[in-house]
Amino acid sequence: MEKKSTSKKTKTTAKKKPSASTGTKKRKSKKSKGLSPAYKILVMCLGVIAACMLILLITLVVPMDGASEFFKQTEIEAPVISRPAVKKEKKVVQESKPQNSITQRFEKSDDSNNTSSSVKKDNSEQIAEIAKSQKKKTSESKKTEAAKTENTKAAETKQSSASRSTSTATKPAETAKPIVTETKPAPASAPAKTNTTTSAKTNTPAVENTSAATKPVVTENKKNTEPVKQNPPVTLDLNKPSANVKPAAPAQTGSKYNFPQAVNNAQLVFIFDDGGQNLSHLEKFLELPFPITIAVLPRLANSKASAAKVRASGNELMLHQPMQPLKGGVNPGPGAITSEMTEDQIISTLFQNVTEIGPIAGFNNHEGSAITADAEKMALVMRFASENSIYFLDSRTNVETTVPYVASEMGYSYYERNIFLDNEKTRDNVLKELNKGLTLANKNGVVIMIGHVWSADFLPELLKEIYPELKAKGYTFTVVSKSKGLKY
Repeated sequence: MEKKSTSKKTKTTAKKKPSASTGTKKRKSKKSKGLSPAYKILVMCLGVIAACMLILLITLVVPMDGASEFFKQTEIEAPVISRPAVKKEKKVVQESKPQNSITQRFEKSDDSNNTSSSVKKDNSEQIAEIAKSQKKKTSESKKTEAAKTENTKAAETKQSSASRSTSTATKPAETAKPIVTETKPAPASAPAKTNTTTSAKTNTPAVENTSAATKPVVTENKKNTEPVKQNPPVTLDLNKPSANVKPAAPAQTGSKYNFPQAVNNAQLVFIFDDGGQNLSHLEKFLELPFPITIAVLPRLANSKASAAKVRASGNELMLHQPMQPLKGGVNPGPGAITSEMTEDQIISTLFQNVTEIGPIAGFNNHEGSAITADAEKMALVMRFASENSIYFLDSRTNVETTVPYVASEMGYSYYERNIFLDNEKTRDNVLKELNKGLTLANKNGVVIMIGHVWSADFLPELLKEIYPELKAKGYTFTVVSKSKGLKY
């Protein structure tokens, strides 16, 4: 068994040896076959790359003429390119005119300088044109101002000449008489006489004819008589009345008080509080030539009589309802509403006062700065007014009044005071407050102004004095219930 194994081993070794020699031969042959084409490919690639690099270098470094000579010398066909022909033509031009490049540079610089200078010239021309236009505008504005001043001067001179002409034209007979007497001997004096007499009766064209007719008469009588002094020629407008006709009185452009013109017939409402204290004072206000509203205090000695006088005069009557003020020391008077009252007490107080003064169109508050600031109390007051179909007017003795708030919340309407006329008892103060009221009237269409009966010593006379001018300016006078001042 051991011999067989050894013999097998020897066979295997013998077989393996020749295989190793054959394998080495095959590998060597494979290596020699695989390496030769790779080297060839590398060499070819390198050669192609080198040729391309040479061509690039030649085209970049060597000029085109030298390149063509190079290709001729090497007997290689030069590639046909369109560039060499163009460049050759440019070279020929450059060779023929070698100094043109320098001149062209100077020409270009000159052109650039010329363009910049032209731009500068254009800019300067534009600036000059703007300055000229500004000078023209200023000169035109000066001319217009001068023309305006000349026109005003001419108008003034026309007015003065017109006034002079009216003064001279009032005496045409005096100027015509000497002419008539001088021309009596002459036979042609009759027509001149008729012209002068008719010129005094007719319109301005006849006056102009007299001046034209008298000129030859004066020249004819220079031989026998002394020269007659002629008045300067009078230029009269045809639109103006004739000499004998009295001109109408011109409308007064300026007024004594210079009140502004009314806008859309603005309404003026005058209320006079504190009625019921003095009947003689009240009567002065009832004599005013325009409608007014009088507010009468309740529960006074003359309250009923004052209310009766107001109704008899045809003016509007109000209840001047006393209410508690913020100042504790001020007594609002009898029949007042106080902050301590209950709802029933407030309603009963209002009812008693209305029945005493009424029938009334409405009522406003006397004092009452504390009550008008109390929304609950004012809700009761305004509910009473709406239920009895009368209005309530807030005198606005307190800036923090709750009347607008209560009216908007409960859907009630009301009026409110805009101006107090006589808190300071002077004419100047009344006129100052009145002018404020006129501006409000022109802005809102109506103004409600309150005065007091205790200003009877000067206020009624002042109002009578200014009434014609206010009426001429277009203002209308009305009472509270007929005014546009109702608010919601």
